[in-house]
Amino acid sequence: QVQLRESGGGLVQVGGSLRLSCAASGRTFSSARMNWYRQAPGKEREFVASISWGGGNKTYAAFVKGRFTISRDNAKNTLYLQMNNLKPEDTATYYCKSDLGDWGQGTQVTVSS
Repeated sequence: QVQLRESGGGLVQVGGSLRLSCAASGRTFSSARMNWYRQAPGKEREFVASISWGGGNKTYAAFVKGRFTISRDNAKNTLYLQMNNLKPEDTATYYCKSDLGDWGQGTQVTVSS
């Protein structure tokens, strides 16, 4: 089991940047594929990005390609999501998830126009 805690969310203007972090506890973090999801008010949770255990394989949702970058530091048990050129439609609660099925509690991102 992996326990996850997101941080780094906040209020940012259109075009701005934020870096989300997801701190993991548990010995299985470095062997697990990790993911970012988001959920906007009134909408279903949706996939944002995914990264393999070694960091060599990354996938992104079409709506964030070129703007968001997922990365991880296994030595620090931490997952990251660098978000650039933010848009109002990126406003959502962002969650990290391990492929072992564990979810964090989420961090709120609000993009103002």
